[in-house]
Amino acid sequence: MDRSLILHPLIVSDVYFPRVNGVSTSIHSFRQDLQRMGVDSTLVVPTSSQTMQPEAEVLRVPARSVPFDPEDSIMGWRALRRCLAEVPQDHCDLVHIQTPFLAHYAGLALARARGVPVVATCHTYFEDYLHHYMPLLPGFAGAWLARAVMTRQLNAVDAVVSPSEQVRERLLEYGVLRPIHVIPTGMTDDRFIAGSGARFRAQYGIAPARPLVLNVGRVAHEKNLGFLLRMFAQVLRTEREALLVIAGEGPARNSLEQEAQRLGIATSTKFVGNLDRERGLNDCYAAADAFVFASRTETQGLVLLEAMAQSRPVVSIACLGTRSVLTAGSGACVVDEREADFASAVAHVLKNRDQARNMGEKGRSWAAQWSSRALAERMAQLYRGLLPASVVLA
Repeated sequence: MDRSLILHPLIVSDVYFPRVNGVSTSIHSFRQDLQRMGVDSTLVVPTSSQTMQPEAEVLRVPARSVPFDPEDSIMGWRALRRCLAEVPQDHCDLVHIQTPFLAHYAGLALARARGVPVVATCHTYFEDYLHHYMPLLPGFAGAWLARAVMTRQLNAVDAVVSPSEQVRERLLEYGVLRPIHVIPTGMTDDRFIAGSGARFRAQYGIAPARPLVLNVGRVAHEKNLGFLLRMFAQVLRTEREALLVIAGEGPARNSLEQEAQRLGIATSTKFVGNLDRERGLNDCYAAADAFVFASRTETQGLVLLEAMAQSRPVVSIACLGTRSVLTAGSGACVVDEREADFASAVAHVLKNRDQARNMGEKGRSWAAQWSSRALAERMAQLYRGLLPASVVLA
C-alpha cells in the first residue's frame, strides 16, 4: 500500500499490555484491524517491569507503580511530553486519547500544539470507582468530582468515542457537548477458536465432571466480586460439588480470598490469575458450565462476548454498557442483583444441561455479530471525517 494513503493516528494511553484489562484489549484489537485498512498508528504507553515481546510502533515511556495498586503505572510527565514531541509530524495526523490521566493532558496539549484533531474514548465509568479508591471522600462528592472532571475533559476534545449507547446517554446527561460516536470494541477471530476445557481442567486439577462457574476480569473492588462470592455460597447449598473460578488479577484479590474463607467456600473457590490470551483464556472459558458477571460499572463488558464466543451460557446483571450486549437474542440469563435470584439462576443452568447448551449456541451466534473488523471500519471513518480533505487525499 502506498504510504501516502495511510493515515497515522497517535494513540496515547496510561494503560496497555502486559496490564490485562478491557482498555488494553480494545487498543490492541482496534490497532490490528485498523492497520489492515490503511490506518497505521503509533502507540505511546507506560513501561512495565514484566518481560514483553516487542511490538511495532509501540513507544514505552518510563513509569513507576501506583501506590497501593502495583498493577498500574504512572508515566513520568517530562518523559511522556518528550516522547510525544519526538513523534514525527507525518506520524501524527490526529491524536486518540484512551485514558483520562496523564495521557489525556499530554495528548491534548500535543494535538493543540500541532493543530491536529483529538479524539477521546470513554472506556471507564469513574463515578462508581472513586469510593473504592478514595474511601475518605464522601460518596456525593466523589460522584460530583468524577462527573465534573470527565465532562471537562471530553468537552475539550473534537470527538468522543463511547463503547455503548447507554454510556453515550449518560455522557449527554453529564453535559458533554462534543459529538459522541458509539463504537464498541469488537470480537477478533481468535476469540472464536474453540478452547479445550479438558486441558484447562487437567492443568488446574479440576475433575472433568465437576460443575464449574466462571468469572473473568480484573479482580478489583468495583467489579462486584464480593456479591458473586456470597451468591455462590448459596449455589453450594444445592450444587455441593460446584467450583467458582475467578480468572484475572487485581488489588482486591487478597480481600476476596479472605472473604471466601469467611463464607466457608474457600475450598470451592479458585483464583487462577491472568491467563495467556492466545490459548489459556479460551481454554478457561471452554471449561465453564456457566459464566457469571455482576459488575455495575462496565462501559461494554467485553468478557460477556468472549464467553458467548466459546458457547458458554451466561448469567449476569445488566447495568450501564452491558445492557447493549445482554439484549433479546443474546441467549443470556439476565437477573436482578439479588443473591438468592442470581444463585437460583446459576443452579438452574448447572442442572439443565440441554437448556445451557441452547443458551451457549445462541450466545455464540450473537457474539459473531460483533465483528472487530466492521467496528474498526467505523473508527477509520471517524478518523477520516475529522481530517481535512488535503490530509485524507494526500
